[in-house]
Amino acid sequence: MPPLVSIVIPHFNGEEILERCLTSLASTAYANKEIIVVDNGSRDGSAEAAARRHPEICVIRNSENLGYAGGCHSGLRQAHGSYVVFLNNDTEVEPQWLSLLVAAGESDPRIAACQPKLLSIYDKSKFDYAGAAGGEMDIFGYPFCRGRIFFSCEKDQGQYDAGGDIFWASGAALFMRKSALEQVGGFDEKFFAHMEEIDLCWRLQLAGWRVVAVPQARVYHRAGATLRPDSYQKLFLNHRNNLVMILKNYQPKNLLWIVPLRIFFELITFCAALPRRDWVRAKAVLAALFFVITNAKRICQRRKAAQGCRQLPDREIILKMYRGSIVWAYFVRGIRRFQDLNP
Repeated sequence: MPPLVSIVIPHFNGEEILERCLTSLASTAYANKEIIVVDNGSRDGSAEAAARRHPEICVIRNSENLGYAGGCHSGLRQAHGSYVVFLNNDTEVEPQWLSLLVAAGESDPRIAACQPKLLSIYDKSKFDYAGAAGGEMDIFGYPFCRGRIFFSCEKDQGQYDAGGDIFWASGAALFMRKSALEQVGGFDEKFFAHMEEIDLCWRLQLAGWRVVAVPQARVYHRAGATLRPDSYQKLFLNHRNNLVMILKNYQPKNLLWIVPLRIFFELITFCAALPRRDWVRAKAVLAALFFVITNAKRICQRRKAAQGCRQLPDREIILKMYRGSIVWAYFVRGIRRFQDLNP
């Protein structure tokens, strides 16, 4: 028997979106799977409608919205598979997607997480913003992707089909070895949403696991279906969680020089937002910095848990990052494609 895979779908409102996702999953060629929908306090009856149309799925109902991380953990507690896929409700899949991910996981017991190629559901010739062909990160903690740097998404022309090791795998379609997930403690639920998968993959890297891209497996995603890209909540969570992630995962000697430079970048972002009258982003940046300052003690406690996973020193982790500034490369040098970056 091939290994059982548990597909966990955190969901909050949106009957049509969820139905498209579940209908797509019905075409999956891999048979040994279970589907768990975690309803994060929806008020539109979408979870009940899904249970009626798809009696084979398991529906878990939370009384409130626990966010992406909390919803995933609710599903994980009911998951029986040796592998788990955390799948956004606004995705659609190809029939062979899961077979290819399982094959990758089975090929090397050191592989903890895999990401399929993520393409835009609106234009299937272009990479999706959420993860494209695999997640990367620069030394200042700015995430980007093979196929997407900041706001520039490339067309998929097979340029990243070699796959291989990446720094992080997107939570839009995150395939994981359950034992590795349990070893590093799962998602940080205090992130609520955004960047919790990057934080998790960083801890996996600290523990010596591999994270890989499997571009032959393809998933289509509706970017921004849950939160608008320009919403205050999304901007605040991105800025706040990114700063917290850096403080949790670097060794002290690197924090001493990376954090001041990163705060400098944040202040540049704030200043750049003012002449554009982008008050939402300006407010989000200040709120994120204020959160970090006023919650330093709690962040230190979270850092202690993350450092407990460490098996490798930062010098080995940094070798897996882009050892420059992606901000400088994109906004100053004008680089728009991942393949044009210097190693």
